Amino acid sequence: MTTEAAVADQTVTLNGLRFHYRDWPSARTGAQDLVLLHGFTGHARSWDSLAQALSADYRVLALDQRGHGESEWAAPDQYGVDYMVGDLEAFVAALGLDRFVLLGLSMGGRNAIHYAGKRPPELERLVILDIGPETAAAGSARITAGVQARDTFESVDEAIAQARTANPNADEAEQRHRVAHNLMQMPDGQWTYRYDRALRDPANPRPRPTPEEGWRLLANIAVPALLVRGEVSDVLAREVADRMVETIPDCRFQEVAGSGHSIPLDRPRELLEALRTFL
Repeated sequence: MTTEAAVADQTVTLNGLRFHYRDWPSARTGAQDLVLLHGFTGHARSWDSLAQALSADYRVLALDQRGHGESEWAAPDQYGVDYMVGDLEAFVAALGLDRFVLLGLSMGGRNAIHYAGKRPPELERLVILDIGPETAAAGSARITAGVQARDTFESVDEAIAQARTANPNADEAEQRHRVAHNLMQMPDGQWTYRYDRALRDPANPRPRPTPEEGWRLLANIAVPALLVRGEVSDVLAREVADRMVETIPDCRFQEVAGSGHSIPLDRPRELLEALRTFL
Protein backbone atom coordinates (compact mmCIF):
# COMPACT_ATOMS: atom_id res chain seq x y z
CA MET A 1 0.00 0.00 0.00
CA THR A 2 1.37 3.42 -0.94
CA THR A 3 0.58 6.84 0.49
CA GLU A 4 1.25 10.36 -0.71
CA ALA A 5 4.47 11.95 0.55
CA ALA A 6 2.53 15.10 1.47
CA VAL A 7 0.74 13.49 4.41
CA ALA A 8 2.04 14.77 7.75
CA ASP A 9 1.98 13.02 11.14
CA GLN A 10 1.11 15.58 13.78
CA THR A 11 0.58 15.69 17.55
CA VAL A 12 -1.65 17.90 19.66
CA THR A 13 -2.43 17.98 23.38
CA LEU A 14 -6.13 17.67 24.18
CA ASN A 15 -7.63 17.39 27.65
CA GLY A 16 -4.21 16.67 29.14
CA LEU A 17 -3.35 13.81 26.73
CA ARG A 18 -1.06 13.74 23.71
CA PHE A 19 -2.91 12.83 20.51
CA HIS A 20 -1.52 11.76 17.15
CA TYR A 21 -3.29 12.52 13.88
CA ARG A 22 -2.53 12.33 10.16
CA ASP A 23 -3.06 15.46 8.09
CA TRP A 24 -3.66 14.97 4.36
CA PRO A 25 -3.58 18.38 2.63
CA SER A 26 -5.69 18.79 -0.46
CA ALA A 27 -4.38 20.04 -3.78
CA ARG A 28 -7.59 22.04 -4.10
CA THR A 29 -7.42 25.58 -2.73
CA GLY A 30 -9.84 26.20 0.13
CA ALA A 31 -10.75 22.51 0.44
CA GLN A 32 -13.20 21.57 3.18
CA ASP A 33 -11.93 19.65 6.20
CA LEU A 34 -12.95 15.99 6.66
CA VAL A 35 -12.33 14.32 10.03
CA LEU A 36 -12.13 10.52 10.24
CA LEU A 37 -12.74 8.57 13.48
CA HIS A 38 -11.70 4.91 13.54
CA GLY A 39 -13.45 2.07 15.36
CA PHE A 40 -12.62 0.23 18.59
CA THR A 41 -9.06 -1.21 18.45
CA GLY A 42 -8.46 0.71 15.21
CA HIS A 43 -6.12 3.60 14.44
CA ALA A 44 -5.59 6.57 12.14
CA ARG A 45 -3.47 4.65 9.63
CA SER A 46 -6.35 2.28 8.90
CA TRP A 47 -7.77 5.18 6.85
CA ASP A 48 -4.65 5.70 4.69
CA SER A 49 -5.99 4.53 1.33
CA LEU A 50 -9.39 6.21 1.79
CA ALA A 51 -7.78 9.44 3.00
CA GLN A 52 -5.40 9.48 0.05
CA ALA A 53 -8.29 9.12 -2.39
CA LEU A 54 -10.45 11.77 -0.71
CA SER A 55 -7.60 14.26 -0.35
CA ALA A 56 -8.10 15.23 -3.98
CA ASP A 57 -11.10 17.23 -2.80
CA TYR A 58 -10.75 17.49 1.00
CA ARG A 59 -8.16 18.18 3.63
CA VAL A 60 -8.42 14.88 5.51
CA LEU A 61 -7.64 14.60 9.22
CA ALA A 62 -7.46 11.08 10.70
CA LEU A 63 -7.32 11.13 14.50
CA ASP A 64 -5.97 8.39 16.76
CA GLN A 65 -8.56 8.44 19.53
CA ARG A 66 -7.45 8.13 23.14
CA GLY A 67 -5.80 4.82 23.95
CA HIS A 68 -5.47 3.88 20.28
CA GLY A 69 -2.74 4.07 17.67
CA GLU A 70 -0.01 6.49 18.62
CA SER A 71 -2.17 8.59 20.97
CA GLU A 72 -1.61 8.54 24.70
CA TRP A 73 -3.39 6.03 26.93
CA ALA A 74 -5.91 7.36 29.44
CA ALA A 75 -6.92 6.16 32.89
CA PRO A 76 -8.75 2.82 32.59
CA ASP A 77 -12.09 4.41 33.55
CA GLN A 78 -11.81 7.26 31.03
CA TYR A 79 -12.73 5.57 27.75
CA GLY A 80 -16.42 6.37 27.66
CA VAL A 81 -18.24 8.30 24.96
CA ASP A 82 -18.26 11.55 26.94
CA TYR A 83 -14.46 11.57 27.18
CA MET A 84 -14.02 10.81 23.48
CA VAL A 85 -16.55 13.43 22.41
CA GLY A 86 -14.72 15.90 24.65
CA ASP A 87 -11.52 15.03 22.79
CA LEU A 88 -13.20 15.66 19.44
CA GLU A 89 -14.54 19.02 20.62
CA ALA A 90 -11.04 19.97 21.78
CA PHE A 91 -9.54 18.77 18.47
CA VAL A 92 -11.99 20.89 16.46
CA ALA A 93 -11.17 23.93 18.59
CA ALA A 94 -7.39 23.36 18.53
CA LEU A 95 -7.30 23.14 14.72
CA GLY A 96 -9.87 25.89 14.21
CA LEU A 97 -12.14 23.69 12.10
CA ASP A 98 -15.32 25.21 10.70
CA ARG A 99 -18.04 23.75 8.49
CA PHE A 100 -16.24 20.42 8.42
CA VAL A 101 -17.42 16.92 7.53
CA LEU A 102 -17.27 14.18 10.18
CA LEU A 103 -17.07 10.46 9.40
CA GLY A 104 -16.98 7.77 12.06
CA LEU A 105 -16.82 3.98 11.98
CA SER A 106 -18.26 1.80 14.76
CA MET A 107 -16.98 3.30 18.06
CA GLY A 108 -15.95 6.39 16.09
CA GLY A 109 -19.42 6.48 14.57
CA ARG A 110 -21.02 6.38 18.00
CA ASN A 111 -18.76 9.24 19.08
CA ALA A 112 -19.73 11.13 15.93
CA ILE A 113 -23.44 10.64 16.67
CA HIS A 114 -23.03 11.98 20.19
CA TYR A 115 -21.04 14.95 18.90
CA ALA A 116 -23.47 15.77 16.09
CA GLY A 117 -26.47 15.33 18.40
CA LYS A 118 -25.26 18.33 20.39
CA ARG A 119 -25.65 20.45 17.24
CA PRO A 120 -22.15 21.95 17.11
CA PRO A 121 -22.12 24.95 14.75
CA GLU A 122 -18.79 23.84 13.23
CA LEU A 123 -20.28 20.65 11.72
CA GLU A 124 -21.54 20.73 8.11
CA ARG A 125 -22.18 17.06 7.26
CA LEU A 126 -22.06 13.63 8.93
CA VAL A 127 -21.28 10.08 7.79
CA ILE A 128 -22.05 7.13 10.12
CA LEU A 129 -20.51 3.76 9.29
CA ASP A 130 -22.26 0.67 10.62
CA ILE A 131 -23.25 1.67 14.14
CA GLY A 132 -26.44 2.69 15.88
CA PRO A 133 -27.99 3.14 19.31
CA GLU A 134 -28.56 -0.61 19.54
CA THR A 135 -25.89 -3.23 18.80
CA ALA A 136 -26.78 -6.74 17.68
CA ALA A 137 -25.82 -9.40 20.25
CA ALA A 138 -23.81 -11.45 17.76
CA GLY A 139 -21.58 -8.52 16.91
CA SER A 140 -21.01 -7.60 20.56
CA ALA A 141 -20.01 -11.18 21.35
CA ARG A 142 -17.62 -11.33 18.39
CA ILE A 143 -15.91 -8.07 19.30
CA THR A 144 -15.55 -9.11 22.94
CA ALA A 145 -14.04 -12.44 21.95
CA GLY A 146 -11.71 -10.70 19.51
CA VAL A 147 -10.14 -8.36 22.05
CA GLN A 148 -9.67 -11.23 24.48
CA ALA A 149 -7.93 -13.44 21.92
CA ARG A 150 -4.16 -13.98 21.95
CA ASP A 151 -2.44 -10.60 21.70
CA THR A 152 1.27 -11.43 21.58
CA PHE A 153 2.98 -12.71 18.44
CA GLU A 154 6.37 -13.93 17.31
CA SER A 155 6.14 -11.85 14.15
CA VAL A 156 4.01 -9.33 12.30
CA ASP A 157 3.02 -12.06 9.84
CA GLU A 158 1.69 -14.21 12.67
CA ALA A 159 -0.57 -11.35 13.80
CA ILE A 160 -1.78 -10.82 10.24
CA ALA A 161 -2.53 -14.54 9.90
CA GLN A 162 -4.67 -14.45 13.06
CA ALA A 163 -6.57 -11.44 11.73
CA ARG A 164 -7.11 -13.24 8.44
CA THR A 165 -8.59 -16.22 10.23
CA ALA A 166 -10.91 -13.95 12.20
CA ASN A 167 -12.07 -12.06 9.10
CA PRO A 168 -11.37 -13.80 5.78
CA ASN A 169 -13.84 -11.41 4.12
CA ALA A 170 -11.46 -8.45 4.45
CA ASP A 171 -9.52 -6.92 1.59
CA GLU A 172 -6.09 -8.54 2.02
CA ALA A 173 -4.01 -5.42 1.36
CA GLU A 174 -6.13 -3.31 3.73
CA GLN A 175 -6.01 -6.00 6.41
CA ARG A 176 -2.23 -6.35 6.23
CA HIS A 177 -1.80 -2.58 6.40
CA ARG A 178 -4.18 -2.18 9.33
CA VAL A 179 -2.62 -4.98 11.40
CA ALA A 180 0.99 -4.01 10.65
CA HIS A 181 0.39 -0.45 11.84
CA ASN A 182 -1.51 -1.61 14.92
CA LEU A 183 1.51 -3.44 16.39
CA MET A 184 4.47 -2.49 18.55
CA GLN A 185 7.52 -4.57 19.44
CA MET A 186 8.18 -5.38 23.08
CA PRO A 187 11.62 -5.60 24.75
CA ASP A 188 11.59 -9.41 24.44
CA GLY A 189 11.22 -9.13 20.64
CA GLN A 190 7.58 -10.21 20.49
CA TRP A 191 4.85 -8.07 19.04
CA THR A 192 1.61 -6.87 20.60
CA TYR A 193 -1.16 -4.41 19.78
CA ARG A 194 -0.65 -0.68 20.26
CA TYR A 195 -4.03 0.04 21.80
CA ASP A 196 -4.34 0.23 25.58
CA ARG A 197 -4.32 -3.12 27.36
CA ALA A 198 -7.07 -1.80 29.63
CA LEU A 199 -9.40 -1.95 26.62
CA ARG A 200 -8.69 -5.71 26.35
CA ASP A 201 -9.44 -6.37 30.02
CA PRO A 202 -12.89 -7.93 30.63
CA ALA A 203 -12.71 -6.62 34.20
CA ASN A 204 -12.65 -3.08 32.83
CA PRO A 205 -15.76 -2.78 30.62
CA ARG A 206 -16.26 0.49 28.74
CA PRO A 207 -19.37 2.41 29.79
CA ARG A 208 -22.02 2.40 27.10
CA PRO A 209 -24.71 5.03 26.54
CA THR A 210 -28.30 3.84 26.74
CA PRO A 211 -30.20 3.18 23.51
CA GLU A 212 -32.71 5.85 24.56
CA GLU A 213 -29.96 8.47 24.70
CA GLY A 214 -28.70 7.40 21.29
CA TRP A 215 -32.13 7.67 19.67
CA ARG A 216 -32.66 11.10 21.24
CA LEU A 217 -29.35 12.37 19.86
CA LEU A 218 -30.06 10.99 16.38
CA ALA A 219 -33.33 12.93 16.30
CA ASN A 220 -31.43 16.07 17.24
CA ILE A 221 -28.89 15.94 14.38
CA ALA A 222 -29.26 19.11 12.34
CA VAL A 223 -26.97 18.43 9.36
CA PRO A 224 -27.31 16.18 6.28
CA ALA A 225 -26.24 12.65 7.16
CA LEU A 226 -25.34 9.44 5.38
CA LEU A 227 -25.72 6.07 7.09
CA VAL A 228 -23.70 3.24 5.54
CA ARG A 229 -24.33 -0.37 6.56
CA GLY A 230 -22.43 -3.51 5.61
CA GLU A 231 -24.85 -5.93 3.98
CA VAL A 232 -23.80 -8.82 6.23
CA SER A 233 -23.02 -6.72 9.32
CA ASP A 234 -23.45 -8.49 12.65
CA VAL A 235 -23.40 -5.16 14.54
CA LEU A 236 -26.00 -2.93 12.88
CA ALA A 237 -29.25 -4.80 12.20
CA ARG A 238 -31.16 -3.71 9.11
CA GLU A 239 -34.25 -2.82 11.14
CA VAL A 240 -32.17 -0.55 13.39
CA ALA A 241 -30.64 1.09 10.32
CA ASP A 242 -34.10 1.67 8.83
CA ARG A 243 -35.26 3.30 12.06
CA MET A 244 -32.14 5.51 12.10
CA VAL A 245 -32.90 6.79 8.59
CA GLU A 246 -36.44 7.66 9.74
CA THR A 247 -35.19 9.29 12.96
CA ILE A 248 -32.41 11.53 11.62
CA PRO A 249 -34.17 14.54 10.06
CA ASP A 250 -32.06 14.54 6.86
CA CYS A 251 -30.52 11.12 6.25
CA ARG A 252 -29.61 9.03 3.24
CA PHE A 253 -28.84 5.32 3.37
CA GLN A 254 -26.37 3.10 1.55
CA GLU A 255 -25.81 -0.63 2.02
CA VAL A 256 -22.49 -2.03 0.82
CA ALA A 257 -22.90 -5.44 -0.78
CA GLY A 258 -20.80 -8.25 0.65
CA SER A 259 -19.38 -6.19 3.50
CA GLY A 260 -19.44 -7.04 7.15
CA HIS A 261 -19.21 -4.53 10.00
CA SER A 262 -15.79 -3.06 9.12
CA ILE A 263 -16.71 -1.58 5.75
CA PRO A 264 -13.40 0.26 5.08
CA LEU A 265 -11.59 -3.04 5.66
CA ASP A 266 -13.96 -5.34 3.78
CA ARG A 267 -15.02 -3.26 0.76
CA PRO A 268 -12.83 -0.13 0.53
CA ARG A 269 -13.54 0.65 -3.13
CA GLU A 270 -17.31 0.35 -2.74
CA LEU A 271 -17.20 2.58 0.34
CA LEU A 272 -15.23 5.23 -1.53
CA GLU A 273 -17.84 5.21 -4.30
CA ALA A 274 -20.66 5.66 -1.76
CA LEU A 275 -18.84 8.52 -0.05
CA ARG A 276 -18.10 10.35 -3.29
CA THR A 277 -21.77 10.18 -4.24
CA PHE A 278 -22.81 11.73 -0.92
CA LEU A 279 -19.99 14.21 -0.43
